[in-house]
Amino acid sequence: MSNRSTVRVAAIQMHCCADLGRNFRAADELLAEAGRRGVQLALLPENSFFIGANDEDKLGVAEQPGKGPIHDFLADAAVRHGLWLVAGSIPVQSAISGKCFGTSVAYDDQGRLMASYRKIHLFDVDLPEGAGHYCESATMTHGDDTVTLDTPAGRIGLTICYDLRFPELYRRLVDAGATVFTVPAAFTAVTGEAHWESLLRARAIENLAYVIAAGQYGVHDNGRRSYGCSMIIDPWGKVLARQAEGCGVVDALLDTRRAETLRKEFPVLTHRRL
Repeated sequence: MSNRSTVRVAAIQMHCCADLGRNFRAADELLAEAGRRGVQLALLPENSFFIGANDEDKLGVAEQPGKGPIHDFLADAAVRHGLWLVAGSIPVQSAISGKCFGTSVAYDDQGRLMASYRKIHLFDVDLPEGAGHYCESATMTHGDDTVTLDTPAGRIGLTICYDLRFPELYRRLVDAGATVFTVPAAFTAVTGEAHWESLLRARAIENLAYVIAAGQYGVHDNGRRSYGCSMIIDPWGKVLARQAEGCGVVDALLDTRRAETLRKEFPVLTHRRL
């Protein structure tokens, strides 16, 4: 772990397709840019390397835990670019036929797999006014366990996309010592415009924690439009950096002591009664 009080972190905004190789090359270019900027921890979006024409397509690229081309790319990229790397989510095989886990995996700068988090909340919704029908549970199964890990940026709590709407998850992560939340996403354009920033800033403010949010952007092979607007938010709710559109690297300096200082000065977390 670094003893420095400031650490540069990044959210990587991408536009993924059904071509693993193309997505690997795009991610590598963005991670190289992050490395040049001195980033020590980078977050990739949900569905980091694959968005197929159909939901079932991801089952064909789902890997065993810790093994496969996607895992190998992540381990190699973390070493080559000299940074900790959190892949927002990749498909990992489950014991249930026809279903996989959406899994966020974290690698250190030595290429070691440090943590895996299986998405707890699955996006099964009908958007208002016929804006879209989604049923992640048709091809995915949910995880049950919360996950935190120590990094150069402090202790981070891993979450994925739809998790953002469940504040009780973030309180559990705080209770486990998290001072930073990673929120990789592929928010729809409709829900993104309505709720994305409000929810992110709420999770930061109510928990006095940093939020690193990396999104998919644009229209994918399946016709879905992702909102983008990746951003980094400080524990007081201030947006430190954002990228509304396109692909790119959103980076900012994170003060590893700020969350704990604010929690002492403004001890809202100790005032809970429920």
